[in-house]
Amino acid sequence: MPDKIERSIEELYRDSPERADAEVFGRETGPSRRGFLNGAGLAAMSAVVGGAIPFAANMPGGLIPAAMAQATPPTPPPAKKGPTYLNYPGKNDRLVVIGERPLVAETPEHLLDDDTTPIEKFFIRNNGQIPEEAKEGDKWKIAVDGEVNNKLELTLGELKSKYKAQTRRMVLECGGNGRAFYSPPASGNQWTNGGAGCAEWTGVRLGDVLKAAGVKPSGIYTAHYSSDLHLSGDASREVLSRGMRMAKAMDPDSMIVWAMNGQPLPNIHGGPVRLLIPGWPGSLSQKWLTKITIRDKEHDGQGMTGTSYRLAIKPMVPGDKADPKNFRVMESMPVRSIITSPANGTKLAAGSKGVKLRGASWAGDLTVKTVDVSTDYGMTWQPAKLEKPKNKYDWQRWTAAVKLPGDGYYEIWARATDSKGKMQPHVAANWNPSGYGGNPMHRIAVLVG
Repeated sequence: MPDKIERSIEELYRDSPERADAEVFGRETGPSRRGFLNGAGLAAMSAVVGGAIPFAANMPGGLIPAAMAQATPPTPPPAKKGPTYLNYPGKNDRLVVIGERPLVAETPEHLLDDDTTPIEKFFIRNNGQIPEEAKEGDKWKIAVDGEVNNKLELTLGELKSKYKAQTRRMVLECGGNGRAFYSPPASGNQWTNGGAGCAEWTGVRLGDVLKAAGVKPSGIYTAHYSSDLHLSGDASREVLSRGMRMAKAMDPDSMIVWAMNGQPLPNIHGGPVRLLIPGWPGSLSQKWLTKITIRDKEHDGQGMTGTSYRLAIKPMVPGDKADPKNFRVMESMPVRSIITSPANGTKLAAGSKGVKLRGASWAGDLTVKTVDVSTDYGMTWQPAKLEKPKNKYDWQRWTAAVKLPGDGYYEIWARATDSKGKMQPHVAANWNPSGYGGNPMHRIAVLVG
């Protein structure tokens, strides 16, 4: 290998996979070679990943090994060399901080191995300053106005007493989940797969409250408001104000919630009360909810214009300048599967002949039809056992057992297919400037011996 590499391997591969293959591993490249490892290149790659590569013949050129591409080990590395880990009351100290102002932290995939995500392991996404915790939660006020016949102002206590409560286990996912997988890089917090969690939410149907307000025929869109302050401290500036079509607002699983996993909603997660709009970008699930305004047109608040939470209608050239006319509001989230056990970078004893896998999968408004796994870089696949969701919008857990032919370095890949037949791609597709919808198949590194 070269004595000096001025750029990281990730940067080399991002700029030119073929050049990186040649510079880092000395392999021949070109269409006739297809970038496969051989000779000195194979020896170099084996040294980097820590063992022989039994399925090296199937390894695509330009592929950054999962051992290097996902640097989220089970235990924290030295502070100056690894990710920044979260230090926040009541939260797991293995959550990875990907933004400090505002505070944003994601959950490594191996910490999402619970059927119901514990509060301590749930990701954090803020847009402004974190408000002080409400001392008397039941006195918190929520207003409903705009295109309604009866303007409402309810306290949380009244909300609890006047409307029928329900509890649902549902996925909450950041709209930018998967952003880190785009090339060239997209702007925003560089989420991998950890901007998601699945908790038990207790509250009332948003639709029941809107029906009580009497939405007028002209009311076609919602607008959400909250109490958090803009990072600048300027109270006149909106932090985030998003909205949705009335059909989604009336979905029986769209809720105003005050409890998470049977406990009062923590302040860091929007307590004492927030919206929970499952299947769509988490930014719609307004934290510290204070008001819902019904509008007669698509909402144009903060986070609703330009390329914010919007996808390209016609595919863009990656890195090209965006045409605002070519964008639509992002709604249902794409299909995604993750391997939650074993963790990326797991080492197994020499002679291990197989490994048991566990994972989770979900698909926005849809359900997951199948999950498949591969140990030979996608040359062959085998189906995983997919469990049914507890209720709509719950994630679907899956299990599988794969055989390993001998000691060495393996990559285990997982891909999900939704109920309409859409499958996770090999790499993040549909590039957009703000990096929404990146859902490539998940892969982990396992070293045997």
